[in-house]
Amino acid sequence: MSRGKAVSRKCLNVFLLIISIFLLPRDLGAQGQEIRVAAAADLNFAMADLSGQFEMQTGIKVNVTSGSSGNFFSQIQNGAPFDLFFSADIEYPRKLAAAGFAEPETLREYALGRIVVWVPAGAKVDVATQGWSALLDISVQKIAIANPEHAPYGRAAVAALQKAGIYEQVKAKLVYGENISQAAQFVQSGNAQAGIIALSLAISPGMKEGKIWEIPAETYPPIEQGAVVLKSAKNKNAARAFLEFVSSPAGRKILEEHGFAISAPKQP
Repeated sequence: MSRGKAVSRKCLNVFLLIISIFLLPRDLGAQGQEIRVAAAADLNFAMADLSGQFEMQTGIKVNVTSGSSGNFFSQIQNGAPFDLFFSADIEYPRKLAAAGFAEPETLREYALGRIVVWVPAGAKVDVATQGWSALLDISVQKIAIANPEHAPYGRAAVAALQKAGIYEQVKAKLVYGENISQAAQFVQSGNAQAGIIALSLAISPGMKEGKIWEIPAETYPPIEQGAVVLKSAKNKNAARAFLEFVSSPAGRKILEEHGFAISAPKQP
């Protein structure tokens, strides 16, 4: 079979899968169904919109739990009852698929994360013009980042600081959130004067009034975000349909609106 025909058939299968879910009569299967989603903390606001749109179209409830990708990776291996895993690091779902915890054919990259330096609106430093040097200012005593041991945004922050040549100068200032959402909370609450956080959180309702400087993407490894349907999923058809919705033009538009970069659709 030619590559073009294979791609066409694959697209047709995806289309039929989505249609089969969307056209379910609400009293004959869709209504009352629920899927359980483990989602990286950077998706907090995007996932609310994605799940809301999906529920409105299908009647299938999407129950989202947010947290650290690394922690979810461990929990899923220990039997955590999720149907879908949206990770901020594609390596976690890739490893789950390889180890038999997830359906390999459902693995895909859905977005690229972006990081920024964020400070409150009233901060003395102006990150938009100062860039990295803002973090060296005497008024910035603590800098919040996600824990690099299990959060990809934390690893990206450390890599960017090292690339900028200031990691050793600011290392003592770093405070670690359990995930990128907690890191954002640290700086939003004033427990840190600056933070290196996800753009998706920096432009969220509670933080969009702050000052931001987007860190050049070439200074840190790509934050390739991946998702996969888990072998333990109780309703795999609905789980697959939600994954397809997120990967659809409508889903990708929502992700872009929430600060994610979108690469060409692919299934790693």
